[in-house]
Amino acid sequence: MVICDLFSTFAVIITKSFYLESSHIRFIPSKCNTMLEEKDLRQLADKGISQQQIETQIKQFETGFPFLKLQAAAAIGRGIMAPTADETEKYSSAWEAYKSEGKKVVKFVPASGAASRMFKDMFAFVDADYSEPTTDFEKKYFSQLKDFAFYEELNEVCKKNEGKDIDALIADGNYKAVAANMLKAEGLNYGQLPKGMLLFHKYSDGSRTPMEEHLVEGALYAASKGEANVHFTVSHEHVPFFKQKVADKLGKYENEYGVKYNISFSEQKPSTDTVAVNPDNTLFRNSDGSMLFRPGGHGALIENLNEIDADVIFIKNIDNVVPDRLKPETVQWKQVIAGILVTLQQKAFAYLNIIESGQYDHEKLQEIIRFVQQDLCCRKEDIKELEDAELVIYLKKKLNRPMRVCGVVKNVGEPGGGPFLTYNQDGTVSLQILESSQIDKSNGEYMKMFTEGTHFNPVDLVCAVKDVHGNAFNLPDYVDKTTGFISSKSKNGKELRALELPGLWNGAMSDWSTIFVEVPLGTFNPVKTVNDLLREQHQ
Repeated sequence: MVICDLFSTFAVIITKSFYLESSHIRFIPSKCNTMLEEKDLRQLADKGISQQQIETQIKQFETGFPFLKLQAAAAIGRGIMAPTADETEKYSSAWEAYKSEGKKVVKFVPASGAASRMFKDMFAFVDADYSEPTTDFEKKYFSQLKDFAFYEELNEVCKKNEGKDIDALIADGNYKAVAANMLKAEGLNYGQLPKGMLLFHKYSDGSRTPMEEHLVEGALYAASKGEANVHFTVSHEHVPFFKQKVADKLGKYENEYGVKYNISFSEQKPSTDTVAVNPDNTLFRNSDGSMLFRPGGHGALIENLNEIDADVIFIKNIDNVVPDRLKPETVQWKQVIAGILVTLQQKAFAYLNIIESGQYDHEKLQEIIRFVQQDLCCRKEDIKELEDAELVIYLKKKLNRPMRVCGVVKNVGEPGGGPFLTYNQDGTVSLQILESSQIDKSNGEYMKMFTEGTHFNPVDLVCAVKDVHGNAFNLPDYVDKTTGFISSKSKNGKELRALELPGLWNGAMSDWSTIFVEVPLGTFNPVKTVNDLLREQHQ
């Protein structure tokens, strides 16, 4: 399985110090007095945050984060596998064989976000100074309203609240009443509900939410020994909605797919929140004098992921689901990337056992080096300079760490991080998923790599999180803390700076073994706006 043959073409001998390029660190002088008051310390204690964490975060605001040093965008033959038909069959079989061993598999679904951004255009319509659909978005929404899976429920709440059905309201020119009943709390409340609770797809026996579609997927490719484990990360205020929906629907899907579901939930931990600062890096305080904290972004979920007891974990966003008629392709490729994962893990474990036994010679070490460089795409240019003892330590470290296989799709202009070969702090070059904010936009060569990249990340991951002895890795140990994000926000009209932790599939998994596999574009069908539900893939 040689997927990095062209890797060495792009290799450049570097030293560790080149990783943090000083010209890429943005410095803003600090005016922040980190001497905290008693009430601040109580606030920190309530959230489980130490004073040291606050001081570290303030320092990160001051210095910014270094841009990453890139070698090349990953491509087919350069870090991205493109399995043949025979290989896909082999890997699917490998996955089925692995599940038959009774390994624990969990499907992990980040589902914390509210759906409000999906309805930005419709909120604007309700507040607009015109009363009939005017923009192309509004015209499309109303002209195809009956194609939405939530149409029947919306029609019922319109009759209840307005005394008229949708057709009658539109005939009266009262379009805004229809939109308001979709968005507002007295109607469907779609403007505030979590995205996982919205009706996405129509079926003959009723419509389904994304949460339900993930339950179905879990039964189709993640069930082992008749059990399907699905874990949702949700916001605190949304927990009751999810639990009620599970209680209402679980029996139906257990009967239909012949599995027993184990459904669990977790919330983003308050201890992963980050402090906000003013533009001059002084602490931003609320009107009552308390410090303002904000969620640390999806990178905070590495803590949730770390608490999952599983051998293999699938990760997929809540809104990337399709109706049953399109699921076979998704299921097939989930099995393929999972099969690649367990095949590579088994080889890595075999090599680790050889190293730990001490029963190896120079030729066997060279074989292991080739596996790390070619199959795991991790290359150290000065590896020949290592003494045998140093080489064994290096190989053991690279083999004995979490592993992930990431499905990537051809770039069609959708927003999302890209697969790259990047330099790491230990002097290696490996595969990483990068966001645009991690790339120095003043570097023309890097921007060319980013804009002309052939593939991007649809958040389609399968992860192996236990070591050769069956012990769980402590995942926070593998986070690159220098890969966070700083963004400009506002609250109550006041400008502030916000800090996001290293992203879950970006810096939070920086020190994992990473493999990229090209998967069909048909497996990626996100819903970013309500009108995306009108796409053929969601009908």
